[in-house]
Amino acid sequence: MSESMPVEISPVYEGERIRKQDMYVELGGPNVEHKCELVLAKPMEEVEDGKISIVGPDLNELKEGSSNPYAVVVEVAGKMVEKDLESVIERRIHDFSNYIEGYMHLNQRYDIWCRISKKAFNKGLNSFKWIGMALAKLYKAEMPFIEKIQITFYTDPEKVKEIYEQALKIYEARDARARGLRDEDVDTFYSCVLCQSFAPQHVCIITPQRVSLCGAINWFDARAAAKVDPKGPIIPVAKGECIDPIRGEYTGANEIVEKRSLGANKRFWLYSCFGYPHTSCGCFDTILFYIPEVDGFGCVDRGFKGPTVNGLPFSTMATQVGGGIQTEGFLGIGMEYYRSAKFMQADGGWNRVVWIASTLRARIEDAIPPHLKDKIATEKEAPDIESLKKFMIERGHPLAKKLLEMEAAAKAEEEKAPAEAAPAAAPGVTISGLPLPAAGGAGGIRITLKGAKIRINQLIIKKEG
Repeated sequence: MSESMPVEISPVYEGERIRKQDMYVELGGPNVEHKCELVLAKPMEEVEDGKISIVGPDLNELKEGSSNPYAVVVEVAGKMVEKDLESVIERRIHDFSNYIEGYMHLNQRYDIWCRISKKAFNKGLNSFKWIGMALAKLYKAEMPFIEKIQITFYTDPEKVKEIYEQALKIYEARDARARGLRDEDVDTFYSCVLCQSFAPQHVCIITPQRVSLCGAINWFDARAAAKVDPKGPIIPVAKGECIDPIRGEYTGANEIVEKRSLGANKRFWLYSCFGYPHTSCGCFDTILFYIPEVDGFGCVDRGFKGPTVNGLPFSTMATQVGGGIQTEGFLGIGMEYYRSAKFMQADGGWNRVVWIASTLRARIEDAIPPHLKDKIATEKEAPDIESLKKFMIERGHPLAKKLLEMEAAAKAEEEKAPAEAAPAAAPGVTISGLPLPAAGGAGGIRITLKGAKIRINQLIIKKEG
C-alpha cells in the first residue's frame, strides 16, 4: 500500500469496532434515513481509472460527533466485468473497508453504518480520498478482472437521497431475477464466509430460494462470484442428498457448514427457525423471532425504532441472533426471503407470522398472502403481547383458534391448582409481614403467586450462627 496513506491497510483490522466515545464522525447508521452503497458496471470509456470524487462536505468538514447521510458509488469496467457481478463487487465494499485502520463498516446496501475513529482522524484519515484510494487499490489487487475503477462519495443530503432512490430500484431489479428459480431446479448451492471477521463460526448457505442473510447476494450473484474469484469467500456447494425436503436439510450443505465453521456447527435446517436453524452473522436485513405466548412469529428490520411486540428492540435481539451461533426461535434473514415459497416452510410459513414492524411491512407488503393482509398486526395495532392476542382473535388469524385453546388450558390449570390451608404460624422469619415457620418446625406453608412480577437486584445468602 502507498506510503502516503496516513493509516495502515491490512486484514488485521477486520472486525475492529469503534465505540461512540471513540468516534470522530458517523456515516449512515440507524440515526440517518438515507444511506447506501452501489456498484455499477460501465463501459471502459465511461470510467476514469483511479478517480476519486467527493460530493458534499469532506470528512474534515463534518462536525465531530455527528451522524451524516452517506452514499458510496463505485463504477467499474473491464473485459470480464458484467452486470451480474455488480452485487458481488458491491458486497466486497464491506470486506475492503474494514481493512482500513480506524474505519468501521457494518451491513450493506441501504443499511450501511460506518464510523471514523478519532485516533485515525488525528493520524490523517481526514478525507474520503484516502478511503477511495484504499478501496481502489484493494479491488485491483483482489479482483484483477477489474481494469478500471472510479469512486464517488456523497455526503450532500439531497444528492444522497437521489442516489438512495436510484439504488433501491437497482436492488429490486437484481432480486427479481432469482424469483422464478427453485432449489429443486439446481444441484449446486453456494456458501459465503465474508462475515467471519465479525462472526468466526458463521457460514451462509445461498440457494435459489434462500437469499444471503445480508440480502445482497442471491444465487445468480453467488454463481458469478465463485466463477471469477474461485478462491474468494463464496464457493460452490454440491447440495448432495436431500435428507428432509420440508426442513431443508442437505448432506452437501451440512458438510460445508461443518468444514467452514471449523466444526462449530454441523447441521442446518434451511427452512426452519427451530432444531438446527441457519446461523446469523451481524449484517442480516431483518430478524424473525418466535413469540411463545401466541405460538407465532414476529419480524423486524433495522430501521424500526423502539421495542417490538415482545418488548425488545432490534438492537437487543441482534446480539442474541448474531455471532454464528444457532439460536432456536431467532433468525437473521434477508428481506427477499419473505418472498420465497420456502419461507419458514417447516414452521408453517406465513400462517405463523402474527406481527411485523411497520417499517418492514412497507418494504415487503407484496410478499404477504392476500388472506393475511388484515390479520397480521404492526406496532400500531399491537404494541404488546396482550393487545396482539386481542387483535389476532378479533381478526381471525389462522392461529386464533389455537391461541384460544392455549388460554383455556392455562386457565383450567390455574383453577385446578389445589388450595391448601396454611398451618398455624410458628416462630420464625417474616416476608412482608407474613410469618414463616422456623427451621426444624413441623408443617409448612405454600405460597402461590399469580400474575406476579418478581425483580431481584441482589440475592445474599449467609450462614447464621
